[in-house]
Amino acid sequence: MQHHQQSEWLTVADYQLHLRQLTPVQPDSAYPVLMLHGAIENSRIFYNEKGRGLGCFLADHGFYVTCADFAGRGLSQPKASRDFNHSQQQLICQDIPSLIQHLQQQYQLPVVVIAHSWAGVVLAASLARFPHLLPKVKAIITFGSKRVIRVGGFKKRLHIDLVWNRLSPLLCRLYGYLPAKQWRFGADNEPAQYLLDTIGWIRGHAFTDPTDGFDYAAACAKLSWPVSWHFAAINDQLLGHPLDVQAFLTETGLNKGRYTLLGKAQGHHQDYDHISMLTHPCACKDHFNEVMLWLKQIEPQY
Repeated sequence: MQHHQQSEWLTVADYQLHLRQLTPVQPDSAYPVLMLHGAIENSRIFYNEKGRGLGCFLADHGFYVTCADFAGRGLSQPKASRDFNHSQQQLICQDIPSLIQHLQQQYQLPVVVIAHSWAGVVLAASLARFPHLLPKVKAIITFGSKRVIRVGGFKKRLHIDLVWNRLSPLLCRLYGYLPAKQWRFGADNEPAQYLLDTIGWIRGHAFTDPTDGFDYAAACAKLSWPVSWHFAAINDQLLGHPLDVQAFLTETGLNKGRYTLLGKAQGHHQDYDHISMLTHPCACKDHFNEVMLWLKQIEPQY
């Protein structure tokens, strides 16, 4: 590895967010990178101690990288439980602004934000709700981010309509949180309110806040977004179907950014899916390298 790893914790309200700091041995990047994970997972989608993952790849190429665990997930404290709940609105209104401002103040530079899956949705909502954050964001990169799941079929009926929309709320009432890890349909557990807040948006309800009605769609229409690049995977047929990703980009105005479909027919080494786009060894030769070169082009060199 050409980077060092250490953990720190950022206090927000009455909880602490775990930040995994990946520090390059030879810095070669002006702008720090913040990585945000999706639902029923944590920041380890971007890194591990053996140096794998997009976060490690960028750190090895000179970027200061921070992989954040959302409240209740990963090594953040406390864990999701009956005694610790956390809503989607808290993530949008407290956590994401705190993370962006923390890194901007730490490095005195705007931040590159990379989001996987649902994190792209809450990131867009947070920036739309707090446009004063936009000057603190240099670029946005999303992987498999969609808001509404419109794709049909058996997998959608099983994993979304049955497990996510019906079974998961029942589990939340039983356990006080969503035990996705114990039930083996996710890499991490979720606070109950966060799960409940996602259901309406996934079903296609208006892009408004389920807590206070804030109109994110209208707010997005007024924004001038930073430069952005958005990835979908050819074998991602449910959680980030390419058509659903494109619909989300159109809805938010992020479709003015760059869009790439990851698959062999598009010249890549693999037909990637929702997870393998960030975990497959071939990703380093494919889009990881392309992302690294693109980020270096939009920033001054040392």
